[in-house]
Amino acid sequence: MATIRIPTPLRPYTNGQSDIPVSGDTVAQVLDNLVDAYPALRSHIFNENGELRPFVNLFIGEDNINDLQGISTPVQEGDRILLIPSIAGG
Repeated sequence: MATIRIPTPLRPYTNGQSDIPVSGDTVAQVLDNLVDAYPALRSHIFNENGELRPFVNLFIGEDNINDLQGISTPVQEGDRILLIPSIAGG
């Protein structure tokens, strides 16, 4: 089982939890299991077509999944996945 770190702005959708144990062999499976457990997160992570929103960044350790195999990136037992939404400012 891996752990996914939820950023502060999304914690209201996870009952305030910051670190959530998740299962899955790939990032896609982990995310599916996460939004199955916390359905209110779905619209913040996926668009209407079920694709990862462009402003959602996922890291396994220090590696951005976009530099690996995207949502097909394998997840190992004990991996820590960081969910980091891009924040615009000006």
